[in-house]
Amino acid sequence: MRPCAEVWAPAELGLYLHIPFCLRKCPYCSFFSVPASRELIRRYGLALRRQIAGTTAGRPVTTVFFGGGTPSILPAEELATLLAACRAQLPWAEEAEVSMEANPATIDAKGLGVLRRAGFNRLSVGVQSLDDAELQVLGRPHNAAEARAVVRAARSVGFHNLNLDLMYGLPGQTAEGWRQTLRAALDMDPEHLALYELTIEERTPFARLSEEGRLALPPEEEVLAMMAITAEETAGAGFVRYEISNYARPGRQCRHNLNYWHNGDYFGLGAGAVACLAGRRCAAVRDIEQYCLLIESGQEPWAEAEELDPEASLRETVVMGLRLTAGISLTELEARFNLNVLQYYGSTLRRLAEQGLLVQANGNLRLTARGLNLANQVMAELV
Repeated sequence: MRPCAEVWAPAELGLYLHIPFCLRKCPYCSFFSVPASRELIRRYGLALRRQIAGTTAGRPVTTVFFGGGTPSILPAEELATLLAACRAQLPWAEEAEVSMEANPATIDAKGLGVLRRAGFNRLSVGVQSLDDAELQVLGRPHNAAEARAVVRAARSVGFHNLNLDLMYGLPGQTAEGWRQTLRAALDMDPEHLALYELTIEERTPFARLSEEGRLALPPEEEVLAMMAITAEETAGAGFVRYEISNYARPGRQCRHNLNYWHNGDYFGLGAGAVACLAGRRCAAVRDIEQYCLLIESGQEPWAEAEELDPEASLRETVVMGLRLTAGISLTELEARFNLNVLQYYGSTLRRLAEQGLLVQANGNLRLTARGLNLANQVMAELV
């Protein structure tokens, strides 16, 4: 991948590996993933290692993220081999954050031990709910007991940085039901929580059910009550909300995702992955067969590429950075893009501030509490 001339570089350099396999497709999911087969996994792993071998970096990788799909569907030894290939090929920061997503139905204590010894030091567990009836509605292949067992196993093999993914606003869910799930998750003592409101994505089974009037989603007031419960319970447990959907104990924010929200540099390897280096963004083909064929024939896997001009990059950085509760530094943005944000947006920012959605304080521009709840509306004004 050819980066353009580097003018400004954040401290972090990320590396993302996409593992596009799942046991089955969840009815709410629009991410690129397919059912796994042993032969396809074998071929994909070989192609991915070949792509790794052709990747170079001029500075150390500081964060790594194996995402999907369901990375833990691969044998732990294969994941360890992929990570070792990355470390052998690229310069590596001594304190690199190395994360992996895991589904409780596809990993056990033995596999977790292999991963920890290989160098993975952060685990993100796709719990989604701790109510078995809700898990069935979501099409998840695990139950609440299995989720708890994976967390205990991860602790037992030395994972000291755990994230739990949970969803609210689920069909048939009540505010009190969400409170019980959240409290049960907090009882597992994670370092990080990613708490997402269910969104109905196009061309998913949930979208079809919604169009047919067969998806009983909670009313808006119930979802707002869930949001209030989230704020109350997380704060009471010592978590700090640092992004619209992410909460962490002090010092335990996900560095890899922070780099995304700061619109930093990152490699993206694998089918469907996105890479962004020095303002040039490339997206790989979203077809595993095609990806493997391209890599096997010595070609690049990119389906599309774009190089953003300074104004477009500024807008994107503002929109992404406003997801963070701390907001974005106005002086840093001007140094990075040679553009004054207040002048650039002018009356739009003033209007959003008058509506109580944005505030400027301590050199940062950030969303207000009300603005965080209406973030999509604000972003649409600034994109």
